[in-house]
Amino acid sequence: MSKVTVVGAGNVGATCANVLAFKEIADEVVMLDVKEGVSEGKAMDMNQTIQLLGFDSRIKGVTNDYAATANSDVVVVTSGIPRKPGMTREELIGVNAGIVKSVVENILKYSPDAILVMISNPMDTMTYLTAKVTGLPKHRIIGMGGALDSSRFKYYLSEALGVNANEVEGMVIGGHGDTTMIPVTRLANYKGIPVSELLTQETIEKVAADTMVGGATLTGLLGTSAWYAPGAAGAYVVESILHDQKRVMPCSIMLEGEYGQEDICIGVPVVLGRKGWEKIIDLKLTADEKAKFEASALAVRKTNNVLRETGAI
Repeated sequence: MSKVTVVGAGNVGATCANVLAFKEIADEVVMLDVKEGVSEGKAMDMNQTIQLLGFDSRIKGVTNDYAATANSDVVVVTSGIPRKPGMTREELIGVNAGIVKSVVENILKYSPDAILVMISNPMDTMTYLTAKVTGLPKHRIIGMGGALDSSRFKYYLSEALGVNANEVEGMVIGGHGDTTMIPVTRLANYKGIPVSELLTQETIEKVAADTMVGGATLTGLLGTSAWYAPGAAGAYVVESILHDQKRVMPCSIMLEGEYGQEDICIGVPVVLGRKGWEKIIDLKLTADEKAKFEASALAVRKTNNVLRETGAI
């Protein structure tokens, strides 16, 4: 019997839990939230679709009852608050760092062997924080961002090509942010054919630019952050881990010299399986790609420094 906990029953967390259950990725899905009744209500709503949609996974919602999360194989952390008017970036990081530290500490009391999938923002920094404060083996701490950014990249590529997104390959590495992510256009392809043979350079550059502001574009349209794709991306990561699928996808992980970086969590392609991330794939970056990756890492480090300034680590 497999068990996954999703901490945070907001739009992203609830969507992730719903996908986990609907696709029967886990036998049991627990949603935990701090707001009384939200997890319970959403879980009940989802359970009432079992007969309609024909799945067998069970969903349980709880309010701050970490005992109910015991023996989870994987835990997805979406907790945190969005930036509010008048709130500085440092204040946001400070608040969310406190929330994430508390969540992770309580989770590990009941599921000491769990693999942690981080979605909380700023995602690379919250993944780094988790690695620093828990001391867990690095393979068990995974930031989801690259899976989402790559899915958006493949969507924009498929739109430009006029083809099925399932038949397009492409990945986004680097930090999970509008100015830090790096769509690797050189390696993008459609059924093995490089997109450079199918699209003009101008179109490829537009696809990359649209990918980088993919989240901001949706926020502008919706008036809030997106949730369907982020929630599904979290479930996609969990599925590869729980089912030992050995999928290759970019994830934010702790680097120790790989890609020329140390003591940082940032997006690089990894093999995901039952032990967490199992292997880093070296893309052999070009000089231009290396420069972009170094600039991305520098930006992520600046955000990480806020953790030190606020005393979070």
